[in-house]
Amino acid sequence: MTQFSWKGVMPAVTTKFTHEDKLDMEMFTVNINAQLEAGVSGIILGGTLGEASTLDDDEKQILIEHTVGLVDGKVPVVMNIAEQSTKKAIMAAEKAEKYGAKGLMMLPPMRYKSTDYETMAYFKAVAQNTSLPIMIYNNPVDYKIEVTLDMFDELLENDNIQAVKESTRDITNITRIRNRFGERLKILCGVDTLAMESLLMGSDGWVAGLVCAFPKETVAIYQLVKEGRIEEATAIYRWFMPLLELDINPQLVQNIKLAEVATGIGTENVRLPRLPLQGKERDRVLSIIDHGVKTRPQIPIF
Repeated sequence: MTQFSWKGVMPAVTTKFTHEDKLDMEMFTVNINAQLEAGVSGIILGGTLGEASTLDDDEKQILIEHTVGLVDGKVPVVMNIAEQSTKKAIMAAEKAEKYGAKGLMMLPPMRYKSTDYETMAYFKAVAQNTSLPIMIYNNPVDYKIEVTLDMFDELLENDNIQAVKESTRDITNITRIRNRFGERLKILCGVDTLAMESLLMGSDGWVAGLVCAFPKETVAIYQLVKEGRIEEATAIYRWFMPLLELDINPQLVQNIKLAEVATGIGTENVRLPRLPLQGKERDRVLSIIDHGVKTRPQIPIF
């Protein structure tokens, strides 16, 4: 099984498209290089932010292979698995491994609200058909299925289920997980607006969204917290919060892509049925981004 370090800042990167709705690998490369330069610990492909539900298998292959070549072993590439059937999830995991991914992030079954028993069977089936380490994405708010601590008790019998992307919005869950599983289950915060609080309570890492546009600031918060430099981290976090709130919104993809445009490492192109923001909402988001860019903090040395 692949050795994996579930820690640090792991961007759930956006997928870049051209005006002709093809993959924009040139701008994608610009963004990944900015992430690497900032010191991220991994790259996560094909999440919600990556517009995974609109990508075909060939595009996923291109994205994984290109990213693996680009990172050149510096950080692991993680592929998200979000499928409707167990069979397709197993196939997606096999393909991700074949194309060079070093880890998987896994959502429960899509569309069908599975029972606890069915959810565990789904995760176990994939875990037993791949050698890749797995991070379970636990987001009952958006996906209506909670992976409880009792469920993790059973899931952790599979050695390659190693981490949780903790998105329950309940900070106390971090302490419960730590008390129950110690270091056996690594914890990565999955909610941008709770990231610093999660890190202070012992999260190992942060699966981040606004990092796509602001990589240096995101990594700085993580590093400063881990070094115990809480005041400095708090100052950056307070500046960041209006921007981070753009992530907890149904139009998070459009919001974050607009922010990437403002920082020069992305384009606004989204794939249908998504459309770029319009009218008052566009003005509102642009004003938040504009203020954020104009007041970007000085990053201390860490």
